[in-house]
Amino acid sequence: MPIPSRHRSLTLFAAAIAAQILLLALQIRRGQQVRLIRVWAIESVSPLGRGAAWSVDGARSLWNNYIALRHTREEDDQLRTEVAALRMRNAQLESRAAEADRLAGLLGFRDAHAEVQMLAARVIGASPDRASHMVFISRGSRDGLRRDMGVITPEGVVGKVFAVYPDTSQVLLLTDKESGVGALLGESRAQGPVRGTGEPLLGLEYISNEVKVEPGERILTSGQDRIFPKDLPVGTVLQVQPDRHSPFLKISVKPAARLDGLEEVLVLLTRQEFNFRKDADKSVAVPVASAAPPKPAAPATLPKPAAPATPPKPAAPTPPPKPKPAAPVAQPKPEAPATEPKPEAPVTEPAPETPDNP
Repeated sequence: MPIPSRHRSLTLFAAAIAAQILLLALQIRRGQQVRLIRVWAIESVSPLGRGAAWSVDGARSLWNNYIALRHTREEDDQLRTEVAALRMRNAQLESRAAEADRLAGLLGFRDAHAEVQMLAARVIGASPDRASHMVFISRGSRDGLRRDMGVITPEGVVGKVFAVYPDTSQVLLLTDKESGVGALLGESRAQGPVRGTGEPLLGLEYISNEVKVEPGERILTSGQDRIFPKDLPVGTVLQVQPDRHSPFLKISVKPAARLDGLEEVLVLLTRQEFNFRKDADKSVAVPVASAAPPKPAAPATLPKPAAPATPPKPAAPTPPPKPKPAAPVAQPKPEAPATEPKPEAPVTEPAPETPDNP
């Protein structure tokens, strides 16, 4: 169908304008000497590139998140199980390491006090009565335990043996209301009993208001209860309050031993006094012990016997020469019998010649 002349003119006009615009676009340059027509071309094509890139990323994400990770949940569950097992194993190893450290400290304490008879025991149970502060240990009468033996740890006093059975024993802790120990203040040496209160803290009684007591002062055993030897750590003063209605101070004491976390203890088989030293003090205690040996080494008395000028004394047994002169005296005596020829004097036989005279 032929195009009408009016429309043909419009078409030619539009084509002329488009050609003019294209020619201008070819001539015009924008920043960095880029032709305008190039900018138009890129801007017209870039949406297609962005759409293609989005499609590719979507397909890749679909593959990575849904198709390629079909077994991710199973692997994740397996990893969770392994992590739980490793955590449990780690907890067991930490517990064993802590137990090894405690036992090493207990053994080191016992070796540092080898002159004292003590027996290590494990805490195997506690009293079900919350009002009673008692524990059971793995030693009994077959191990030589008796009632009222002292129980300690490397930190300090724990309590005393309350009841003894063949293979186990019951220990009454210091914190029990029925428990107590003879004690004294480390500075003033004022004496008074330490009693349990049924709570984590202890109480020091019968200390006069005139005695100066400061928080943090050490409290030691006095040895007068005939259970513990003297100067074992009982605790430290936590709080001091004067009592207007009493001539004595009200003193709260923090136990030296950790009574709420006992796992191993030491039972004293004797009341022999000893110089209590913690494991942390071994480095200080060892030189002290080494200083003690020099005192016995001082037995310069050894050089005295070494002055065995006594050997010359035995050399003095010049008495043997005395018997030598005595021997010569004995020799002349036997020589005397050589004088026996004197009996030969009867050679005076001429005496019988007298009868011839008549």
